[in-house]
Amino acid sequence: MQLTIDLTGRDVLVTGSDTVSRQAVRRYQAAGATIHRLLKPAAVSFDGPLTVRPFLVAVVDDGDTGWLPLLESCREAGVPVAHEPAAGPEGHVTLVGGGPGALDLLTVGAVHALRDADVVFYDRLAPYQELAALTSAELVDVGKQPGHHKVTQRDIEKLMVEAALLGKNVVRLKGGDPYVFGRGGEEVAACVAAGVPARVISGVTSAISVPAAAGIPVTHREVSHMFTVVSGHAPLTEKEHTHLAGLGGTIVVLMGIGTLPQLAAGLRRAGMKLDMPMAVVERAYRPGQRTTIADLGTIETAATGCSNPAVLVIGEVVRVAEANRNHAEASAELSRLAASLLEA
Repeated sequence: MQLTIDLTGRDVLVTGSDTVSRQAVRRYQAAGATIHRLLKPAAVSFDGPLTVRPFLVAVVDDGDTGWLPLLESCREAGVPVAHEPAAGPEGHVTLVGGGPGALDLLTVGAVHALRDADVVFYDRLAPYQELAALTSAELVDVGKQPGHHKVTQRDIEKLMVEAALLGKNVVRLKGGDPYVFGRGGEEVAACVAAGVPARVISGVTSAISVPAAAGIPVTHREVSHMFTVVSGHAPLTEKEHTHLAGLGGTIVVLMGIGTLPQLAAGLRRAGMKLDMPMAVVERAYRPGQRTTIADLGTIETAATGCSNPAVLVIGEVVRVAEANRNHAEASAELSRLAASLLEA
């Protein structure tokens, strides 16, 4: 996380080698501090060899016990000490699932990886608006939109590998989970082929969290005990339509607005009942979130004007959400009525 304190014009002493302290230095520079360095443990007197008396000493926790005398000197001199994590090993890639775009749905692992990054290549569905508060890394927008890939997938992989080979800690921040239609497997394979260490931090998948944002559970006792996640980027085959229609449970389609007419028509041809409830959840967790509910027979007309990013939900669980919503609205109305009677 970036520092929230304003250190403009303040002298801050940062300990540790350039490698282990590089991210701590960036964080304090971003807060406005004037940085002074102490690369190796040494006896320090604040009335001695230091040219300035620092406002704060940031001790990078690099595992070297030689910094203990410095901490004692700070206590004696009344100089505040902040403990900072050491930067991770250089030259590796971390694929990070950013969830559906809400900052509070980032995992702890995701926040730590962003804090330790030197460069972040991010998608438009990741919570990129808040990145400046989460990391001091260089931020590179490689987001793709339907029909418009300003940076191709192969170019993204090339950028990641090249940055890691230069010794940078690279974070590839993706919406949802990297391994759920996120091409994470391809990016890990590119790193492995180049000899670059890579790891994956799973994210909260949009297949579950976006329906939840609209109050729709993907499973519900005695209603649906399974759910199937489908990519909506390309039309399905007739065989796939037949399989989905006969499988039962809940169908969740990611980024499916463009292929919605083909999907609905295919499911009808495969025998799915026309009154099967459907929901289109647009812009979940973002301003303008909207849910459109219809059934399989009328969804194309009802969804006119809907656009990606959106998730489609097909199944009886949509009725569960509607029943819960109606119950909540009725309860709220009863509460308002009771309050007005008491006031009277």
